[in-house]
Amino acid sequence: MSRIGNKSIKLPKETSFKIKNNLVTIKGKLGELTQQFSNELKIVEKDGEIVITRSTDQKKHRELHGLTRALISNMAVGVSEGFKKELKLSGIGYSADSKNGAFLILNLGFSHAIYLEIPEGINIETVKLTTIIISGIDKQKVGQVAAKIRSFRKPEPYKGKGIRYSDEYVRRKAGKTVGGK
Repeated sequence: MSRIGNKSIKLPKETSFKIKNNLVTIKGKLGELTQQFSNELKIVEKDGEIVITRSTDQKKHRELHGLTRALISNMAVGVSEGFKKELKLSGIGYSADSKNGAFLILNLGFSHAIYLEIPEGINIETVKLTTIIISGIDKQKVGQVAAKIRSFRKPEPYKGKGIRYSDEYVRRKAGKTVGGK
């Protein structure tokens, strides 16, 4: 059984936090995140660390315990270091360009370009025409935007074309062979 919830959260340097009625606000050098958590758990500050305790040992409370601890930990890392995802485009003519921080323009072999409006709190930069770097302080938002961009052209196993995460491995398959007698 996981014991993630029992660990206390040590906040990085230069971060401050405030807890009021399970509304947790964490400020850091990159920004500020606020989130409301369940009232069935008790979130307190003890010796400069955040400690989460549960009232009972019911399954629901055990699940919330680990989830809450992980979410608060991600908030602390986000405001101090930030999160980053890197996407690679592979295919002839596939390219990406971010125009003045408002839109991401994707050419993915369709008859038209895809214009994606960049959400607030997310930074997208295109280092090369085939590399997209998504960064921000909210881990959930960064992952959601990366997944949305990837969904436009998922990598396919025969030619390897599509959008993939930089650390993703796509197993290649052999195509049909033509028998000629």
